[in-house]
Amino acid sequence: MDIGQAVRERILQLCEERHLTINRLCTLSGVTQSTVNNIISGRNRSVTVSTLQKLCDGLSITIEDFFHAPMFRQVEQEVK
Repeated sequence: MDIGQAVRERILQLCEERHLTINRLCTLSGVTQSTVNNIISGRNRSVTVSTLQKLCDGLSITIEDFFHAPMFRQVEQEVK
């Protein structure tokens, strides 16, 4: 799994846990629907830290909380 896939999975997991639609997450975080759709679909493979911070704010979690999930332990090293 690469980091982009892990980020996508985590966003979807957190939305499901909180019973939030992607549209509602966009409203709460101030991130445009197109940006989040591009992240979720995989068209945007490198989310900026500022976008991730906004999404975390919308989810009422810290970035540390975001990355504290099993899928990030399975991320493959990008530089070999």
